[in-house]
Amino acid sequence: MNAFVWVLQGLLAFAFMSAGGLKVLRSKDAITANPRMGWARRLSAAQIKLFGAAEVLGALAIVEPWATGIVPVLTPIAAACFFVLLLVAAVVYARSEVSPALPLVLSVAAAVVACARVMELSRG
Repeated sequence: MNAFVWVLQGLLAFAFMSAGGLKVLRSKDAITANPRMGWARRLSAAQIKLFGAAEVLGALAIVEPWATGIVPVLTPIAAACFFVLLLVAAVVYARSEVSPALPLVLSVAAAVVACARVMELSRG
């Protein structure tokens, strides 16, 4: 089970590191050219970069604390935050007439990570 949860953590970290990195590194025009990123048109370039930075930090928080054993409680907290964020993203996608499948699948992965790591922490 632990290996499966690590795979999910890696998948989530990769997804958020990629998405966040692109938001940090690309211009607003390049980001909003993607049809899946229509929501970004309503935001300033600085706000998009802030979202990207938060995603990159979240990607680190879902792996690093558990891997190092330094404040491991941050990993299930990050996973729970991703779960909520991804549910909101699914609603935004659906309202924008974009398939919400990806954020829904990732939200399930985040929920599994959060629950598994909380259970592991509670076992001591």
